[in-house]
Amino acid sequence: MKKAVVLYSGGLDSATCLAIAQKEGFAPYALSFAYGQRHAVELQKAREYAPRIGAVEHLVVETDMRRIGGSALTDDLAVPKGRPVDDSIPVTYVPARNTVFLSYALGWAEVLGSFDIYIGVNALDYSGYPDCRPEYIDAYETMANLATKAAVEGQGRIRIHTPLIDLSKADIIRRGMELGVDYALTHSCYDPTPEGLACGTCDSCQLRLKGFAEAGLSDPAPYLEGSRS
Repeated sequence: MKKAVVLYSGGLDSATCLAIAQKEGFAPYALSFAYGQRHAVELQKAREYAPRIGAVEHLVVETDMRRIGGSALTDDLAVPKGRPVDDSIPVTYVPARNTVFLSYALGWAEVLGSFDIYIGVNALDYSGYPDCRPEYIDAYETMANLATKAAVEGQGRIRIHTPLIDLSKADIIRRGMELGVDYALTHSCYDPTPEGLACGTCDSCQLRLKGFAEAGLSDPAPYLEGSRS
Protein backbone atom coordinates (compact mmCIF):
# COMPACT_ATOMS: atom_id res chain seq x y z
CA MET A 1 0.00 0.00 0.00
CA LYS A 2 1.12 3.55 -0.69
CA LYS A 3 1.80 5.64 2.40
CA ALA A 4 -0.05 8.85 3.27
CA VAL A 5 0.53 11.27 6.13
CA VAL A 6 -2.78 12.25 7.71
CA LEU A 7 -3.04 15.33 9.94
CA TYR A 8 -5.02 13.92 12.83
CA SER A 9 -6.17 16.00 15.80
CA GLY A 10 -8.56 13.51 17.37
CA GLY A 11 -11.55 15.57 16.24
CA LEU A 12 -14.51 14.62 14.07
CA ASP A 13 -13.15 15.90 10.77
CA SER A 14 -9.66 14.47 11.05
CA ALA A 15 -10.96 11.06 12.18
CA THR A 16 -13.18 10.96 9.08
CA CYS A 17 -10.28 12.10 6.92
CA LEU A 18 -8.08 9.28 8.21
CA ALA A 19 -10.79 6.73 7.46
CA ILE A 20 -11.16 8.13 3.93
CA ALA A 21 -7.41 7.88 3.32
CA GLN A 22 -7.53 4.24 4.31
CA LYS A 23 -10.60 3.61 2.13
CA GLU A 24 -8.78 5.18 -0.83
CA GLY A 25 -6.03 2.60 -0.54
CA PHE A 26 -3.41 4.37 1.55
CA ALA A 27 -1.57 3.16 4.63
CA PRO A 28 -2.24 6.12 6.96
CA TYR A 29 0.52 7.60 9.08
CA ALA A 30 -1.23 9.82 11.63
CA LEU A 31 0.39 13.09 12.70
CA SER A 32 -0.85 15.00 15.76
CA PHE A 33 0.44 18.05 17.60
CA ALA A 34 0.78 19.10 21.21
CA TYR A 35 1.06 22.76 20.26
CA GLY A 36 0.16 24.45 23.52
CA GLN A 37 -3.59 24.19 22.99
CA ARG A 38 -5.72 25.09 26.01
CA HIS A 39 -6.78 21.49 26.67
CA ALA A 40 -5.47 18.00 25.94
CA VAL A 41 -8.77 16.10 25.55
CA GLU A 42 -8.69 16.02 21.75
CA LEU A 43 -5.07 14.83 21.76
CA GLN A 44 -5.91 12.11 24.27
CA LYS A 45 -8.64 10.92 21.92
CA ALA A 46 -6.13 10.93 19.06
CA ARG A 47 -3.72 8.74 21.00
CA GLU A 48 -6.53 6.32 21.86
CA TYR A 49 -8.22 6.14 18.48
CA ALA A 50 -5.35 6.26 15.94
CA PRO A 51 -4.37 2.58 16.22
CA ARG A 52 -8.02 1.49 16.36
CA ILE A 53 -8.91 3.22 13.13
CA GLY A 54 -5.94 1.71 11.34
CA ALA A 55 -3.04 4.16 11.58
CA VAL A 56 0.19 2.35 10.79
CA GLU A 57 2.04 4.78 13.04
CA HIS A 58 0.99 7.74 15.17
CA LEU A 59 3.48 10.54 15.67
CA VAL A 60 2.82 13.34 18.17
CA VAL A 61 4.98 16.42 17.64
CA GLU A 62 5.46 18.96 20.42
CA THR A 63 5.67 22.63 19.46
CA ASP A 64 4.76 25.60 21.66
CA MET A 65 2.48 27.99 19.80
CA ARG A 66 1.52 29.59 23.12
CA ARG A 67 4.80 31.46 22.79
CA ILE A 68 3.16 33.29 19.88
CA GLY A 69 -0.40 33.43 21.22
CA GLY A 70 -2.99 35.45 19.38
CA SER A 71 -5.77 32.85 19.61
CA ALA A 72 -8.32 31.79 22.19
CA LEU A 73 -6.90 28.28 21.79
CA THR A 74 -3.31 29.27 22.65
CA ASP A 75 -3.65 32.44 24.72
CA ASP A 76 -5.55 33.81 27.70
CA LEU A 77 -8.54 34.87 25.63
CA ALA A 78 -12.14 33.84 26.19
CA VAL A 79 -13.62 31.21 23.88
CA PRO A 80 -16.81 32.65 22.33
CA LYS A 81 -19.95 30.86 23.52
CA GLY A 82 -23.46 30.86 22.09
CA ARG A 83 -22.74 33.30 19.30
CA PRO A 84 -24.18 33.01 15.78
CA VAL A 85 -21.57 31.21 13.69
CA ASP A 86 -20.77 33.23 10.56
CA ASP A 87 -17.91 33.48 8.05
CA SER A 88 -15.89 36.11 9.90
CA ILE A 89 -12.46 35.07 11.17
CA PRO A 90 -13.04 34.11 14.82
CA VAL A 91 -10.70 34.51 17.78
CA THR A 92 -10.24 30.71 17.78
CA TYR A 93 -8.19 31.02 14.57
CA VAL A 94 -4.60 30.03 15.41
CA PRO A 95 -2.15 32.12 13.34
CA ALA A 96 -0.30 30.00 10.76
CA ARG A 97 -1.34 26.72 12.42
CA ASN A 98 -2.14 24.79 9.25
CA THR A 99 1.02 26.09 7.59
CA VAL A 100 3.09 24.81 10.52
CA PHE A 101 1.25 21.48 10.60
CA LEU A 102 1.49 20.92 6.85
CA SER A 103 5.20 21.68 6.96
CA TYR A 104 5.79 18.93 9.49
CA ALA A 105 3.58 16.61 7.43
CA LEU A 106 5.56 17.47 4.31
CA GLY A 107 8.85 16.65 6.03
CA TRP A 108 7.59 13.35 7.39
CA ALA A 109 6.09 12.40 4.04
CA GLU A 110 9.42 12.94 2.32
CA VAL A 111 11.20 10.78 4.89
CA LEU A 112 8.57 8.05 4.49
CA GLY A 113 8.80 8.15 0.72
CA SER A 114 5.20 9.35 0.50
CA PHE A 115 3.77 11.89 -1.91
CA ASP A 116 0.33 12.13 -0.30
CA ILE A 117 -0.85 14.27 2.63
CA TYR A 118 -4.42 14.32 3.94
CA ILE A 119 -5.85 17.26 5.88
CA GLY A 120 -9.47 17.61 7.05
CA VAL A 121 -9.94 21.29 6.25
CA ASN A 122 -13.45 22.45 5.44
CA ALA A 123 -14.31 25.64 3.59
CA LEU A 124 -18.08 25.27 3.82
CA ASP A 125 -18.72 25.29 7.56
CA TYR A 126 -15.58 27.24 8.44
CA SER A 127 -14.97 29.63 5.56
CA GLY A 128 -13.80 32.18 8.13
CA TYR A 129 -10.49 30.36 8.58
CA PRO A 130 -8.10 31.61 5.87
CA ASP A 131 -5.99 28.44 5.96
CA CYS A 132 -8.97 26.20 5.19
CA ARG A 133 -9.66 27.65 1.74
CA PRO A 134 -9.03 25.76 -1.52
CA GLU A 135 -6.75 28.54 -2.83
CA TYR A 136 -4.55 28.20 0.25
CA ILE A 137 -4.25 24.43 -0.22
CA ASP A 138 -3.45 24.88 -3.92
CA ALA A 139 -0.74 27.42 -3.10
CA TYR A 140 0.77 25.16 -0.43
CA GLU A 141 0.81 22.20 -2.80
CA THR A 142 2.63 24.30 -5.41
CA MET A 143 5.19 25.34 -2.80
CA ALA A 144 5.63 21.73 -1.60
CA ASN A 145 6.57 20.60 -5.11
CA LEU A 146 9.17 23.38 -5.33
CA ALA A 147 10.66 22.85 -1.87
CA THR A 148 11.32 19.12 -1.55
CA LYS A 149 14.18 17.00 -2.84
CA ALA A 150 11.89 14.18 -3.94
CA ALA A 151 9.69 16.44 -6.06
CA VAL A 152 12.55 18.46 -7.57
CA GLU A 153 14.35 15.26 -8.56
CA GLY A 154 11.20 14.01 -10.27
CA GLN A 155 10.54 11.05 -7.98
CA GLY A 156 6.87 12.03 -7.77
CA ARG A 157 4.45 14.90 -7.30
CA ILE A 158 3.24 15.81 -3.83
CA ARG A 159 -0.52 16.05 -3.45
CA ILE A 160 -2.47 17.61 -0.58
CA HIS A 161 -5.77 15.72 -0.28
CA THR A 162 -8.76 17.61 1.14
CA PRO A 163 -11.69 15.17 0.90
CA LEU A 164 -13.90 17.21 3.26
CA ILE A 165 -13.29 20.68 1.89
CA ASP A 166 -16.68 21.21 0.23
CA LEU A 167 -18.86 18.96 2.42
CA SER A 168 -21.34 20.10 5.05
CA LYS A 169 -20.80 18.83 8.58
CA ALA A 170 -23.79 16.54 8.13
CA ASP A 171 -22.28 15.10 4.94
CA ILE A 172 -18.96 14.55 6.72
CA ILE A 173 -20.73 12.65 9.49
CA ARG A 174 -22.71 10.54 7.01
CA ARG A 175 -19.50 9.67 5.18
CA GLY A 176 -17.78 8.75 8.42
CA MET A 177 -20.65 6.55 9.50
CA GLU A 178 -20.45 4.70 6.17
CA LEU A 179 -16.77 4.05 6.92
CA GLY A 180 -17.42 2.91 10.48
CA VAL A 181 -15.93 5.89 12.31
CA ASP A 182 -16.77 5.76 16.02
CA TYR A 183 -17.51 9.39 16.81
CA ALA A 184 -17.76 8.61 20.52
CA LEU A 185 -13.97 8.51 20.44
CA THR A 186 -13.61 11.98 18.94
CA HIS A 187 -13.67 15.39 20.58
CA SER A 188 -14.35 18.78 19.03
CA CYS A 189 -15.01 21.23 21.89
CA TYR A 190 -12.78 24.29 22.28
CA ASP A 191 -13.42 24.66 25.99
CA PRO A 192 -14.29 21.35 27.69
CA THR A 193 -14.68 20.80 31.42
CA PRO A 194 -11.74 19.34 33.38
CA GLU A 195 -13.52 15.98 33.07
CA GLY A 196 -13.52 16.26 29.27
CA LEU A 197 -17.20 17.09 28.78
CA ALA A 198 -17.93 19.25 25.75
CA CYS A 199 -19.40 22.68 26.56
CA GLY A 200 -22.09 22.47 23.84
CA THR A 201 -22.03 26.22 23.10
CA CYS A 202 -18.67 27.10 21.52
CA ASP A 203 -18.53 27.46 17.72
CA SER A 204 -17.14 23.96 17.25
CA CYS A 205 -19.77 22.33 19.46
CA GLN A 206 -22.56 24.21 17.73
CA LEU A 207 -21.38 23.09 14.29
CA ARG A 208 -20.92 19.51 15.45
CA LEU A 209 -24.36 19.29 17.08
CA LYS A 210 -25.98 20.92 14.05
CA GLY A 211 -24.25 18.40 11.77
CA PHE A 212 -25.50 15.41 13.74
CA ALA A 213 -29.02 16.86 13.88
CA GLU A 214 -29.08 17.45 10.12
CA ALA A 215 -27.78 13.92 9.56
CA GLY A 216 -30.67 12.61 11.68
CA LEU A 217 -28.30 11.21 14.31
CA SER A 218 -27.47 11.78 17.96
CA ASP A 219 -23.94 12.86 18.83
CA PRO A 220 -22.41 10.12 21.01
CA ALA A 221 -19.79 12.43 22.52
CA PRO A 222 -20.23 13.41 26.20
CA TYR A 223 -21.54 16.93 26.82
CA LEU A 224 -22.03 19.08 29.89
CA GLU A 225 -25.52 18.36 31.21
CA GLY A 226 -28.15 20.63 29.69
CA SER A 227 -25.76 22.14 27.15
CA ARG A 228 -27.06 20.47 23.99
CA SER A 229 -29.22 22.79 21.95
